[in-house]
Amino acid sequence: MPIETLLVGCGRLGGAILDGWRLSDAVRMDQLGILTPSEKPIALAAFADGAQINPAGDLGGVRAVVLAVKPAKWRTVALDLNDRLQSDATIVSVMAGVSTGALTAAFGARPVARVMPTTAVSTARGVATCFAGDDRAVAAARHLFGPIATLVWVDDDALINVATALSGSGAAYAYAFVRDLALAGARRGLPPDQALVLARLTVSGALSRLEGDTPVQTLIDEVASPGGTTEAGLRVLEPGLSSLLDATVEAALNRAGELSS
Repeated sequence: MPIETLLVGCGRLGGAILDGWRLSDAVRMDQLGILTPSEKPIALAAFADGAQINPAGDLGGVRAVVLAVKPAKWRTVALDLNDRLQSDATIVSVMAGVSTGALTAAFGARPVARVMPTTAVSTARGVATCFAGDDRAVAAARHLFGPIATLVWVDDDALINVATALSGSGAAYAYAFVRDLALAGARRGLPPDQALVLARLTVSGALSRLEGDTPVQTLIDEVASPGGTTEAGLRVLEPGLSSLLDATVEAALNRAGELSS
C-alpha cells in the first residue's frame, strides 16, 4: 500500500502518537511511513503491523506529515523532505515553539497545522491544542488527532506556546505533585509504597470527578468541610500554589520562545 501518512520522529511524543493510532485505528499501519534515526520498540511493532520504516525515495503519495522531531532538527528534516513530497501534502507539527510562519517559510505553500497533544494520546485519552489557518490543515489535524484526543482549537498561533506550557508540559506537573504528596506522607511515618498508592489513587480518583460538569470550586468545597483538616491544609497550600504554578507556566512559555528563535 502507498504511504499516506508520514510520522517524522518516534521519540516520547511521536511514540505516544503512534501508540494512539495503533489503538484507535486512526491511521492504517499499512499506509504509514516512519522516519526514525534509531530502532524504537513502538516503531518495530508498527512495522510488524505493516508500517514502513525509513522509506527511501519518492513520497508522492503522502497526504500528511506529522513532525515530531526535536525543534533543533526540524529545518534539516524540511530540507530533506521538500523535494520528496507533493506540493499539497499537509504539514502537522507537534513541536514546541516552532511557529506556523517558520513552518510555512520552510515548506512553501503546503498547508500547515500546529498541534500540541498530551502524551495521554497513547491511550486515546489525550487533549490536544490546535491551530491552523487553512481548511485542509484543519481537516488533517482532526483526522489524525480527533480519534486520540479532545481537540481544543485556538485562533492565534502564539497561544499554542501557552498551551504547551500549560497542557503539553502539565502532565509532568501533575506527576510531580503526586510524587511530593507521597513523600510528605512517608516523612510522617507511612511506608513509602503505601504513601505512593494513596497519593496516586487519591489524585486519579479526584481527577475522574473532573470529567463531569461540576465546577472545580464545588468539588473542592465538597471535600473541605469548614473547620476541618482539609481546610487547614488548603490554608497552607493555596496562597503559594497559584503563584508557583503561574511561575511554572511562565518558565515553560519562555523556553518555548527560546526554542522558536
